[in-house]
Order: sequence, then structure tokens, then C-alpha cells
Amino acid sequence: MSILNRRTLLVGGLATGGALGTGALLLSGGAPAAQELTIDDVLFDPANPVLGNPDGDVTIVEFFDYQCPYCKSNHPALSETVAADGNIRLVMKDWPIFGAPSIRASQLVLGAAEIGAYENALNALMATQGRLTEKAIEQTLTEAGLDVDALDKGYRAERRKWDGLMARNGNQAAQLGIRGTPAFIIGTTIYSGAMSGNDLKQAVAQARG
Repeated sequence: MSILNRRTLLVGGLATGGALGTGALLLSGGAPAAQELTIDDVLFDPANPVLGNPDGDVTIVEFFDYQCPYCKSNHPALSETVAADGNIRLVMKDWPIFGAPSIRASQLVLGAAEIGAYENALNALMATQGRLTEKAIEQTLTEAGLDVDALDKGYRAERRKWDGLMARNGNQAAQLGIRGTPAFIIGTTIYSGAMSGNDLKQAVAQARG
């Protein structure tokens, strides 16, 4: 298997299973022009907020939904891995596939980016249990010290940007053959399903290779 450069087209499918080592390299190929997707498109979308070290030498991308129980249970291990390493860019790709509450959660958290509260808002909702309602979302964000009206205003002020980002995330997931959340891209390898802290560390080491 070869390591791809950032301009290589991505048309790869997702390997089955979530264990380390089952991820498929993002393969180059002859996708139609309308379907061309580069590694830069996925890892470096300029609209997507970045956590961790913005100048890190490895990027972890997670396609996630705020109502996905596996995403939420996996989030502490992901956050701890990124913090302990210190040289990882973390890109959380909102893919709200569980209905209206998921969409609303994404809207408010992306709106939080407009006022410098993105990480706080994201972590608050990722710490919730089970399915969400709009009331539960707003209560959680309020308890985290956030002004829901300000988050909503932030989202609406840049609605085209944030809606465009979520649409691109969905299109990328479809093109990459991702069928559910969570799904990770670490370096240039796709991993399906939740990953333990040890799995994440090994995948990062492999990406640095």
C-alpha cells in the first residue's frame, strides 16, 4: 500500500469492522470530474473548526452525530489522545444523520464558533446521554455557561457557510462509502466504528510512519 499525497483523489470504500488495521487506504482512481474529492477537501476544509494543534503533523477527522451513542462514548478517549499527543489536528465533521435534533445541535455548536465557544459547546453536547430533544440541547448548552440565543445568532449570521459545510460533509461521507458514525480518517486511512485510546495512538503512529 502506498502513502498518498494531499492532492490524490479519494474514491476509496470503507473497510468493514472497526478494529485497528482494518481501515482501507484512501485509494486514487478515475472518479468522474463532478465526483472528484481530494485529501485536502476532507482534511482541510477551511470552514471546519479545528481542535487540538492547528499545525499538527497528523490530522484526525471524525464523522459524527451528537445523538450517536458510540460517538459520545468514544469522545473522552479521542480528546485525551489529542491532548496527550500535542501534535494532532482534530477535525470534527458534523454529519447529523439522526434527525432534526442532530441538525439543531450542529447548528448551535457551529454557531458557537462565531463567538469563540466551539469547543465548550461541542464537549457539552458530547457528554450527554442518549437521544436529544431541542429542549435538552438548549438546557445542556445553558448549563455549560453558553447563551443559546447568541449561538443561534452566530449560526444564522453565517448560515450559508455552516449549511454548506454540513452538506459537504454528507457528500464526502457518501463518496467515501461511510455508512455510519463514528468513522475516522487518520492520516490517509479510514477506520470504521469506535476506537479505543490505544487504537487511536497506534493509528496516529502508523500515519506518521
